[in-house]
Amino acid sequence: MHELIRDLALSILMAWLVGVGAHLLRQPLLLAYLMAGFALGPSGLRWVRSPESITTIAELGLIFMLFMIGLEIDLKKIVRTGKVILIAAGAQILGCYVLGTIFFLAMGMPFGRGGNWDALYLGAGVALSSTVIIVKVLYDKRELDTVPGRITLGVLVLQDLFAILFLAVQPSLDDLQFTVLLISAGRVAVLIAATLLISRFVLPFFFHRIARLSELVIVGALAWCFFVAELAEFLRLSREMGALIAGVSLSTFPYALDVTAKVTALRDFFITLFFVALGMTIALPTDATIGLALLIVIFTMVSRWVTVFPPLYFLDQGLRASILPAINLGQISEFSLVLVQVGKQAGQISPQVASAETFAFVLLAVLSTFLMMRSDLISRGTVAGLKRIGLRDLDHLEADADSDKDGKRRIVLLGFYRAASSFLSELERRHAALLGQLCVVDFNPQVFHTLQSRDVKVIYGDIAHSETLSHAGITEAEIVISSVPDALLKGTSNEKLVRYVRAVNPNAKIVATADVFMQIEELYAAGADYVTVARLAEANELIEVVTAADDGLLSQLRSRMEPRLRDRREVLP
Repeated sequence: MHELIRDLALSILMAWLVGVGAHLLRQPLLLAYLMAGFALGPSGLRWVRSPESITTIAELGLIFMLFMIGLEIDLKKIVRTGKVILIAAGAQILGCYVLGTIFFLAMGMPFGRGGNWDALYLGAGVALSSTVIIVKVLYDKRELDTVPGRITLGVLVLQDLFAILFLAVQPSLDDLQFTVLLISAGRVAVLIAATLLISRFVLPFFFHRIARLSELVIVGALAWCFFVAELAEFLRLSREMGALIAGVSLSTFPYALDVTAKVTALRDFFITLFFVALGMTIALPTDATIGLALLIVIFTMVSRWVTVFPPLYFLDQGLRASILPAINLGQISEFSLVLVQVGKQAGQISPQVASAETFAFVLLAVLSTFLMMRSDLISRGTVAGLKRIGLRDLDHLEADADSDKDGKRRIVLLGFYRAASSFLSELERRHAALLGQLCVVDFNPQVFHTLQSRDVKVIYGDIAHSETLSHAGITEAEIVISSVPDALLKGTSNEKLVRYVRAVNPNAKIVATADVFMQIEELYAAGADYVTVARLAEANELIEVVTAADDGLLSQLRSRMEPRLRDRREVLP
């Protein structure tokens, strides 16, 4: 027992030290935890040598990490997922899973031979992408709310659902008969039904009474996690699957946000433990292990393009919005390591293959982060190359629709985001005649299709390219508006747009957008006629709200606002 406490202390200390170094080098913390475990384990400094300690640390971390993953799975989002995301996710998950299993089977990996299912586990592993890495990079780039970002997140949510199904089948892999699978499915159904019923009708009663006592909320969440894990074990399912279902059942629960917020520190602690313990199990790499890891890396990168790009392209998402999700999803998931660890504990996957999967995770985490940070530049070059070989972008639809119309427009709107969406809605309500004089330029496929359906002139293209601006009729426009702030623009800025428009059209009235006050003078110096600052409009509205509240007139102010909010036809809600 004392040895376990010492090993836990060493694990946390080493994770912190290596984690600080990784943070300074701008590397993912998960890599630091794996390196810390490797350094401590039998292949490194050998400070932690007890197999019992490693197994206990890993199982505790795995159970709680899956519980937290379950808490963050939003079932309502899965139900509301659109057709594009459903088709793209289905093609990616099933495509990578089937292709991966066949590929690794062809490479000589066992598929049920001697109780080993290496090819099956590797196929499942390469089908999943890293939520932790993807969300962090997209958040840093402010791309979570873009079309490629939403497609990427939708695919990740459905990947989690696939992982749940795999965990349900995993205990029966050694006896894959229809009756056995039916019995397993029945046990899973019992477990899911029991946890959902209890979380719906029993847990709210208790959590409502302890909601203000953070200690009891944490203890209650842990008790629920381990209760369902043990219930799963009783039903001859895995504890890991029980922990995941425990988290999913609480995600539908009124206090889920509160529970998640209060156990976040514990989540980080147990995730650290899991990856440190996983690092301890990594053996010194042999040539065969490194070769298999490189093979997994290459297959993962290629399979993402093969299974992600084609369905999105044929669903008319355009080249750019089809390319970016393929880049974003180009790694394997921390959940893949969970599946491999579960298989290793069950004796269904060899330790060498598990080590290769872990090395591949490390390599892809670094490589995919690098590619995602440069995805905009990569996509521009790729789009140009694909057009040269004959693939058509959405701009051919715009050309076909407008082949017999005059392409000139008095007002050109460069880029289309929420401010532009509201501007268009206000034009419809107050100055409908101006809609026929407006031209929108953007590469969002949702915007393109919606505006086309409303008979608004729209040109699909990248406003960072001068050819796109020329095609939009910039040289003859009377008013040119850039309403997207620099933080969201890709490959250009408001100042660059203003300078270009002023150079090719000296007589245009140019309206630009400033993020910060110091940009205002720069935009005027570049040639802008007017600069909008969204924060000033919001500040004036807040002043009006505070004044109305002070005078007891807030309800009247709200009544004046309600007609403006009613029946709006926003392109981007």
